[in-house]
Amino acid sequence: MPIYEYRCNDCKAVFEEIQKFSDEPIKVCALCSGKNVEKLISQSSFVLKGTGWYATDYAKKDTPKESDTPSKPPCAGCPSC
Repeated sequence: MPIYEYRCNDCKAVFEEIQKFSDEPIKVCALCSGKNVEKLISQSSFVLKGTGWYATDYAKKDTPKESDTPSKPPCAGCPSC
């Protein structure tokens, strides 16, 4: 469940609440019972776990192998081929 950050504009307290995405925002401050509470937009973080995720969040690009590149057919009569 996400952690949401709130600020009470009455007592200036900033607090966090663990809520479901579908839960209603908190409207009353738990510290001073003030009703002037607003939900803050704050930076979030997450960790990707399991197979298929990379430590840098990006896959390393494979370098093409010589066998993967199509070879040109030799030119007829060209001395450099």
